[in-house]
Amino acid sequence: MEFFKNKRVVFSLILGGLIISPAAADTNQVVEIAMGLDTVWVLLGAFLVFFMQAGFGMVEAGFIRAKNSTNILTKNFLDFCMASIGFFVFGYAIMFGKGNGFLGWSGFAMVGAESGADVPLFAFWLFQAAFCGAAATIVAGGMAERMKFKAYLVYSFLISAFIYPIVGHWVWGGGWLSALNFTDFAGSAVVHTTGGVAALIGTIILKPRTGKYRPDGSVKMIAGHNIPLASLGVFILWFGWFGFNAGSTLSVGDGSLISLVAINTNLAAAAGGILAMIVVWGTTGKPDLSMALNGALAGLVAVTAPCAFISPLSAIIIGSVGGILVVLVSLLLDRLKIDDPVGAFPVHGVNGIWGTLALGLFGRQSLGLTSEGLFFGGGFSQLGVQALGVFTIATFVIVAMGIIFLIIDKTIGLRASVDEENIGLDIGEHGLESYSGFQIIE
Repeated sequence: MEFFKNKRVVFSLILGGLIISPAAADTNQVVEIAMGLDTVWVLLGAFLVFFMQAGFGMVEAGFIRAKNSTNILTKNFLDFCMASIGFFVFGYAIMFGKGNGFLGWSGFAMVGAESGADVPLFAFWLFQAAFCGAAATIVAGGMAERMKFKAYLVYSFLISAFIYPIVGHWVWGGGWLSALNFTDFAGSAVVHTTGGVAALIGTIILKPRTGKYRPDGSVKMIAGHNIPLASLGVFILWFGWFGFNAGSTLSVGDGSLISLVAINTNLAAAAGGILAMIVVWGTTGKPDLSMALNGALAGLVAVTAPCAFISPLSAIIIGSVGGILVVLVSLLLDRLKIDDPVGAFPVHGVNGIWGTLALGLFGRQSLGLTSEGLFFGGGFSQLGVQALGVFTIATFVIVAMGIIFLIIDKTIGLRASVDEENIGLDIGEHGLESYSGFQIIE
């Protein structure tokens, strides 16, 4: 017993030292410790968002045919490579450099650049570069199975270096939308609307996959080759989204904001998955797993803008609407003969818009929003700003990316040849099979 008493005394002294030490430290030491914690938190968020690239790759590869798996994974891999270089040389300066309300023009190649948060410049840059890569890779799924690889590389660099950063400057870089109090906490508009709308205009210009729509107008179902792989991808994305949203606090603080964002992120995903499954079950008679997976992603996209300014109950409602929308819009695209193999536009474009607007409906002033949302007596003020912002962003992306895709199409060509499409882009463009030694039945 005496041994344990002595151990308790030693433990008490150590604990007392830990408690007293911060009080005894001078202000500079406390500030340094706080910045160190914030830096680690931001870097952890960056690492999680980077890991989402693997999730995107698995989802997109699983939802398409086996003969194009290497191609889509190569695009996902090169997306982050192109985004890193493009955002380093041009993108960061345009997004966070000193300039005007439309774009920044200082800090190219990070020379003379300044951090946009109270963390070291390179930590903040890495976090933002990971977001840039996520926006770029959304488009790969919408244009899968028929886009030339070299055309995709050109697109990937241009959206990462110029298009995405301009939108980001408007909202997060002190641009004209931020001056109007337009709010997008973690990127429903900046990341997902940008990527999703770019995917839509790209797939319209690219036209459907061969055989997707029969001459009589009926739809030929082109099933994904590996649903377990796609499921793994969604779990990875769900996990990474905690870094995407909670990491956007850019500070540890007292932990309350991080906790709110995390629970809202989780609840919206769960609600989206459930509602998407219910709707597709009622529509087709089968509880389609692929649609439930996209429903969870839709909930995640939708809650990304308002996650810091809403209650958990509101997050469930927002995620539920997202799950419904992803099913209905996916069915609508087939009616319009717009071929989006993985649902890039229904998941990211439509729910990026919905999530941005939802902030104006469900946002709470008590949680830091400039005014109450419409459903809490705040009127149409915030909702109007959100609508203006997301409409402008979508219009800009449609015009800018439409021009880029058309120029690519008229120069190096946008679409792979019919022969390459038939044998698969893995062999046609890369000379490499994903499943060597196995007979692939399409």
